[in-house]
Amino acid sequence: MTPQRRWHPRAVVLAAVVAAWPGTALGAQAIVVDPNGPVPTLTRALALAEPGDRIVVRSGEYREPTIVVRQRVEIVGEGQPVFDGEGDREVLRIAADSVIIRGLTIRNVGTSYLEDRAGIRIEDARGCQVLDNDLINTFFAIYLARVSDCRIAGNRVHGVLGTESGTGNAIHLYNSTDILVERNLLQGHRDGIYMEFVRGAVIRGNESRGNLRYGLHFMFSDHCEYRDNIFAENGAGVAVMYTKDVTMVGNTFERNWGSAAFGLLLKEITDSRVEDNRFVGNTVGLYGEGANRIAVTHNRFERNGWAVRLLGSSDDNVFRRNMFEGNAFDVTTNSRQTSSRFVENYWDRYAGYDLDRDGYGDVPFRPVRLFSVLVERHEPALILLRSLFVDLLDLAEHVLPMLTPELLVDQRPLLRWEG
Repeated sequence: MTPQRRWHPRAVVLAAVVAAWPGTALGAQAIVVDPNGPVPTLTRALALAEPGDRIVVRSGEYREPTIVVRQRVEIVGEGQPVFDGEGDREVLRIAADSVIIRGLTIRNVGTSYLEDRAGIRIEDARGCQVLDNDLINTFFAIYLARVSDCRIAGNRVHGVLGTESGTGNAIHLYNSTDILVERNLLQGHRDGIYMEFVRGAVIRGNESRGNLRYGLHFMFSDHCEYRDNIFAENGAGVAVMYTKDVTMVGNTFERNWGSAAFGLLLKEITDSRVEDNRFVGNTVGLYGEGANRIAVTHNRFERNGWAVRLLGSSDDNVFRRNMFEGNAFDVTTNSRQTSSRFVENYWDRYAGYDLDRDGYGDVPFRPVRLFSVLVERHEPALILLRSLFVDLLDLAEHVLPMLTPELLVDQRPLLRWEG
């Protein structure tokens, strides 16, 4: 009598749902999740999966307990399937290396004052990717802790504005290394991107807009770079604090406006570069406090309240070939002594001449207005900004400079800005 063949439960289910999915690695399975199919939940698919499998989630709404991924798989949405946290739980937790999450919609992760709930959380892993997902009304959207070599790209994060304590961050990075964050749209959270104790991160091509506090906020995060991002209409712009060796190139800081707002705050930061950025329509374009040995080169400061506000605690910075146009105050400081230098910048207020026609003014330019010194000491004096009194102060200081910083002067101001 021929013995009957026994089938493993995984094989029974896979026989019904496995497809020869394009791009599936040789030997790997493609498990299809369908609300009306034999594998109706992602949790069930993960129980069936083996390392290297692809899980394809078809369109529909999925309401499952927190989904935990414990092995290397690729989870791909087909038709943007929706995973709903129903306001009381985290949705997706990654606890394995080299996991890929792509094309999902994750929504409704409610506020918690006891835990940092997230739409997608990755902890103690490396080589993971979170790509082209929509995260809507999540407390924290994407949360990474103790990870390395991960990529967060092409996601669209839309929070619901509340209070700072009741709103998490869109992308939150903690104690991680070599993270690439690129081409994400981030809005409606406390901070668009938050980094703490991060090394070697690259933040590029993102748009962080309309967040409660900062478009980008990082502390104790050395050897990082951010370039070609847009930070607009956030509560206080971008804050870079307690760090060193940061490269900031090609970004736009615009319309960060309010009583304590700035485009870029540099606090206790050393040996860094700020280059080819645009600061447009901010209360303060660049604010430096304890910022030392910063190279500020070829930036555009346009239509800000204060273009540069550099406190006396900042030393040995060089501002070279920047453009200052249409600002209420180009430069202000709270000290008459400074070791920072302004070299070959373009100032729209410069009224000197160029007799030798070398493109540089023959008369030095002092960018700190006497009225800005008075405002630094007595802020209510701003009410006089457009008055004849201010024009007379500027004229007096131009003829006989006494109260503005004697060393804060551009010896070779540019006559034309060439972009």
